[in-house]
Amino acid sequence: MLISADRSALLVIDVQERLLNHVDGWQAVLDNVIWLVEVAKRIGVPVMLTEQYPKGLGHTVPVLAKEFAPAMVAEKVHFSCAAANCLPTMTGGNREQMVLCGIESHVCVMQTAIELREQGKSVFVVGDAVGSRDAYCKELALARMRQHGIEIVAREMVAFEWLRQAATPLFKEISSQFLK
Repeated sequence: MLISADRSALLVIDVQERLLNHVDGWQAVLDNVIWLVEVAKRIGVPVMLTEQYPKGLGHTVPVLAKEFAPAMVAEKVHFSCAAANCLPTMTGGNREQMVLCGIESHVCVMQTAIELREQGKSVFVVGDAVGSRDAYCKELALARMRQHGIEIVAREMVAFEWLRQAATPLFKEISSQFLK
């Protein structure tokens, strides 16, 4: 199944101040998350953001937080966004396809992905836009998610599937700004 811009939403999970710089390859993860958010917004795909226990982990890093209106941010203490019931209150939370990015791969991302899949959603985890403090934990999480029917994709796969075709004004815009 391909990712559809009309049926999907992007969920950015817990890219927070006190955790991000401990993530293996954190700068690439952050860059790829921001890239996905910007592409989703240009295409018109709803984007949602969660924060895990911000009193302890801080809020979303400012460079990313500026992209979100307060209504698009959900605080949680459950590791899983599904268990925390974050999505029903957010625009796009009822979409049948969820594209996930953020941190940490083996905790909040994985638990959210598995529970969303159990709820009947099609779940796509962007492998180059998720991270963990330990690279081995990320590797195990991606393997485990695959075993549960979750698709592991790359950021460009997501963009090209959202776009579906070349030779449109939107493709030309995205291509010139994001697919260099």
